[in-house]
Amino acid sequence: MLSTTESTSLYNNLELMSVRELLTNINNEDKTVPYAVEKAIPQIEALVEQIVVRMKQGGRLFYIGAGTSGRLGVVDASECPPTYGVPFDLVIGIMAGGDQAIRKAVENAEDDPNQAWIDLLEYEIDELDSLIGIAASGRTPYVIGGLEKARQAGVLTGCIVCNTGSAVAAAAEFPVEVVVGPEFVTGSTRMKAGTAQKLALNMISTSVMIQLGRVKGNKMVDMQMTNYKLVQRAIRMVREELPYLSIEEAQGLLDAHGSVRNAVEAGRKP
Repeated sequence: MLSTTESTSLYNNLELMSVRELLTNINNEDKTVPYAVEKAIPQIEALVEQIVVRMKQGGRLFYIGAGTSGRLGVVDASECPPTYGVPFDLVIGIMAGGDQAIRKAVENAEDDPNQAWIDLLEYEIDELDSLIGIAASGRTPYVIGGLEKARQAGVLTGCIVCNTGSAVAAAAEFPVEVVVGPEFVTGSTRMKAGTAQKLALNMISTSVMIQLGRVKGNKMVDMQMTNYKLVQRAIRMVREELPYLSIEEAQGLLDAHGSVRNAVEAGRKP
């Protein structure tokens, strides 16, 4: 049976369309993605709640995937330290073929069902950790094998797939199935499926970090101030909490204490 992600596009003769028609039709398809994600919220909720329990006990979060799916996991993981001030090894993205595959596809890397577990063992993954397999098709051997071995080892397992009844979902304790339908270009899962996976990853990592106390109010109070824009944002955040401070005083607190959270706490002390 043909999977949804491989089913024929609802559009034909794409090469005959004008640029405006192409853009409009792609956008029309993209509009359907958030609604597909919405249907999966109960599954995402169940997964997040389990991840939070383990991470509060010192566990880490891993992503594994191949191709676009793997790259999306790497991106999400890499954004957690600067955004939330967490250690670089708290959320870890691993993709088939290694880091070189981020820029250039590695032949047959996703076809080895044993390699993901080998990759995970380099990080000494254990039962406090959580693993999310990302695979639009739901049939990537690299991801299936990794989830199966991790589950046997007592690791919490989840997944993000874009087909129902997939082997990847069967291998995970907490599957998330976001079915977005046929792609505009038949089988090009970097499009709607990739967007759906990105949205789900945003929801998972953001809600986990909030649950771990890395956001106060609606502010990234532990963010890393790595450029001018972020320094200015941090100054504004400090002054919103401590409006009696000058820009220079807020800057001084940030320089001395290293984060918005610590600067505000220090500025409130008598």
